[in-house]
Amino acid sequence: MTTLTELTSGGTTLPITRWGTPVMHARTRPVTEYDDDLHRLIRDMFATMRAADGVGLAATQVGVDLSVFVYDCPDDDHRRQVGVFCNPVVILPEGRDRVLETEEEGCLSLPGAYIDLARPDRATCRGQDAFGNDQELVGTGLLSRCLQHETDHLEGTVFGDRLAGRLRKKLYRRHEELAEEYPADWPVTPRT
Repeated sequence: MTTLTELTSGGTTLPITRWGTPVMHARTRPVTEYDDDLHRLIRDMFATMRAADGVGLAATQVGVDLSVFVYDCPDDDHRRQVGVFCNPVVILPEGRDRVLETEEEGCLSLPGAYIDLARPDRATCRGQDAFGNDQELVGTGLLSRCLQHETDHLEGTVFGDRLAGRLRKKLYRRHEELAEEYPADWPVTPRT
């Protein structure tokens, strides 16, 4: 039987899909088959995320409209968390429990551009693992941001959609300044 550890290696690096591509801005299909095809995709996503030095990657970012993301991200206690979520749902704190944390955020699908964005400092993610088993993860710190960011991708939302118009334009300008450093098939072809 395949294990999660086996799914984190052995994949092929794929080109990362950029903002503006239709798959990046549409809701994904639910995962219903936890088979070899899904496991191959997960391996490729881990390989691609690592080649791009990311902490999370949604299937839409490799051009697949399937509700799955992978992550390899530290939490607030600097513990490395590695896993897969299929059909994720994020639950955010409300009322007095809701604490916003403003941190710099970027996206592998808009490489090189970062800007401050406020998000809740804690997120609970529920869904299935790579084998169809129900799971729940409470994320803090960067992991909380990662869970929110990747789940957004699967809903057709890029983090720039959460910015005011002026800040969104600033983010795009930053990306345009560095765009020529990222080949069209990056990270298959490394950054120049």
